[in-house]
Amino acid sequence: MSGPLPLVTLVLGGARSGKSRYAEQIIEAQGNGLYLATAQALDADMAARIAKHRERRGDTWQTIEESREVVAVLAREARPDRPILVDCLTLWLSHLLFNDLRAEDEIQKLAALLQSDALRGPVVFVSNEIGLGVVPGDQVSRLFLDAQGELNQLVAKMANRVILVTAGLPQILKDEPS
Repeated sequence: MSGPLPLVTLVLGGARSGKSRYAEQIIEAQGNGLYLATAQALDADMAARIAKHRERRGDTWQTIEESREVVAVLAREARPDRPILVDCLTLWLSHLLFNDLRAEDEIQKLAALLQSDALRGPVVFVSNEIGLGVVPGDQVSRLFLDAQGELNQLVAKMANRVILVTAGLPQILKDEPS
């Protein structure tokens, strides 16, 4: 995608769909960006995934690792000359929900920020589209599925641009001026 980024972009996709790499590419096309990473290395597999993302990014990105205070970082760091990539909303939400950290309050803070003039520069959010498969059999997974779907709908509604990445191929679902 060429041209300036809109204020809010949402990049959705399934696991290993290429959504993070696509989001990185659209920010790299603008110059240097800030990478707001929400993942935590709670096991060896996640540590390896984080290392792979770090290696792919190289030294051109400034990185802030924050699994909870995403809204505060966005409010503090957003500026017109440096887009921010939030990767990803799914891990942020899971951290909030599974650590009993008042997820609804944090989501409302995010909504308020996206609706205000306090967001001073472009942000690209990455999120998993997890609602395309079978409804999980256990209650905790269903609660997470519902919460993730609601969060994605909220951000998509407020976003200027929404892109679905499938098998590495981006499809623009929404494209409105900022």
